[in-house]
Amino acid sequence: MIVFRKCSYSVCLHLKSLLRTSTHELQARYPYSIVKPWRVSSLRKVPDHIPRPQYAVTGIVSNIGDKIEIKNQTQIEGMRKAGRVARQVMNSIAANIKVGVTTDEIDQVAHEACLSLNAYPSPLHYRNFPKSICTSVNNVACHGIPDTRPLENGDIISMDVTVYYKGFHGDTAETFLVGEVDIQGKQLVEAARQCRDAGISVCRPGARFCDIGNSIWVTDHYRSVDQMLSGSQAHEDDAIMLEGMTFTIEPILSEGSYEITVLSDGWTAVSVDDSRSAQFEHTVLVTADGVEILTK
Repeated sequence: MIVFRKCSYSVCLHLKSLLRTSTHELQARYPYSIVKPWRVSSLRKVPDHIPRPQYAVTGIVSNIGDKIEIKNQTQIEGMRKAGRVARQVMNSIAANIKVGVTTDEIDQVAHEACLSLNAYPSPLHYRNFPKSICTSVNNVACHGIPDTRPLENGDIISMDVTVYYKGFHGDTAETFLVGEVDIQGKQLVEAARQCRDAGISVCRPGARFCDIGNSIWVTDHYRSVDQMLSGSQAHEDDAIMLEGMTFTIEPILSEGSYEITVLSDGWTAVSVDDSRSAQFEHTVLVTADGVEILTK
């Protein structure tokens, strides 16, 4: 969910918790490993012939403003192509998620998949992010940096894939089960998937951005993690969706507190009570009669 808003607008959701669960209760109820950062390998190289965004060299991101762009047909087709590439990369890494594989190895698969499709892995060098995808395991809510920790039986892992293809970014995320996951973990993942789909279902010309948040249910069992927002606070007011807008819908659900803290690496966001999170994301286009999912 690192957002590249040159070509898309990110709608992130802020829902407050009604209940809190202690760390002791979470550990007693949910058997999973609390993830800490491991060693991060060196930067992967991108061949010179691969087109790349401006920040790829310096890591500096220019002011992206807060206006939601109405795209023309050429731009829309560019977004469609980028979305398809993002889906191909996600499918490539999904086939490699299993016990014993490190998130660094998964990052390598994603990196090579991007290059094979003549795409640049958008997270790489974005504000100096050191890897090609985000891998967030168990208590890591988002922006996890791939490292040498092997995946364990019972983990859940959120994979956030963004690609830069011919001037456009395609962005998608999914949470996967590793081996045998407990029933609470499975329910959390499915709830996050349903939240994303509920948000997409309300998108159409004339709908308000705040309708996305209003459509997503959060029970006493789950909270929505506060997320970083790119652009204006469109989801908090009566801003209207118009045909030709593209944006991402990306709820992150936690089974405990919605509060997070960012570790010293400046990126890894973990839950304050070590509860697990699950994330799902699609890039969507508002069409004349509804919505088109670009990363499906």
